[in-house]
Amino acid sequence: MWIPITLAAATFQILRTSRQHELRSVLSTGAAGFVRYAYGAPLALLLSLGLFVGLGRDVPSIPDRFWPIIGVAAVCQILATLALLRSFKLRDFAVGTVYSKSEVLIVAGLAAIGLGTPLAPIGWIGAVLVTVGVAWLASSGSLAMLLRRAGDPAALMGLVAGAGFAGAAIGIRAASRALTGAPSFDRAVATLTILLVVQTAINAIWFLSTDRHEITATARAWKPALWVGVFSLLGSIGWAWAFTLESAAKVRTLGQVELIIAFGVAHVTMGDRHTRGDYLASATVLAGVVVVTVFG
Repeated sequence: MWIPITLAAATFQILRTSRQHELRSVLSTGAAGFVRYAYGAPLALLLSLGLFVGLGRDVPSIPDRFWPIIGVAAVCQILATLALLRSFKLRDFAVGTVYSKSEVLIVAGLAAIGLGTPLAPIGWIGAVLVTVGVAWLASSGSLAMLLRRAGDPAALMGLVAGAGFAGAAIGIRAASRALTGAPSFDRAVATLTILLVVQTAINAIWFLSTDRHEITATARAWKPALWVGVFSLLGSIGWAWAFTLESAAKVRTLGQVELIIAFGVAHVTMGDRHTRGDYLASATVLAGVVVVTVFG
């Protein structure tokens, strides 16, 4: 079940990102990122109320260890997003994006060390294939150039982003699995709701202490921002649910197909044309995904 759930989460993430990109014409980069939490949290709360109050389902039991885990995951995700945006600003979209995709290998390493859920040896080969394929596709075939620029600030910020997203993935899985007394979907919803509320509070406190106008601007843009909240909620539920069912390494590796989904959408809806290298890179990603999914 985790495979279709992950694919759905990746699709919703692409839709959310495209809507956020549109918001950059009316909001700052920071405010456009805040939209994800500010509009996602109320929707998550409504979903939780409907699930646990309206339908009368049992609320998962929350052990004490859940709170520091979810707090660390929330901060990791926020810092990762800021690092990625900083990478784009410093130098280059492609450099930041490619190096942030180190997340796949970092997740696999952290899962093996921290959660005791390592990939099988052949699974590591698949994870490397996915990382190389994604880097190849995102860099338009300029892997040699990207390697030469591995030490520049944009690349380093990309690596920080990859580490942050990896930490968030591991934390969300650990937090969701720490809950007891409820099915996997209910635990995913509870975990996500708490995560979004914590992230909204952290971001709101930051803006209140630095620039309150950002919060006002976010509220004024509620019509387009609402869709960001909807897609963010659906995507985040998918990720949290998948993390509850399967190892974070497998989920995040499979999730890299989002780049290929975006690649296909651009080809069909926008008439974009691509090179043989693009198709070979896509095939490399898919081969790696198959190896991790089947043998990892």
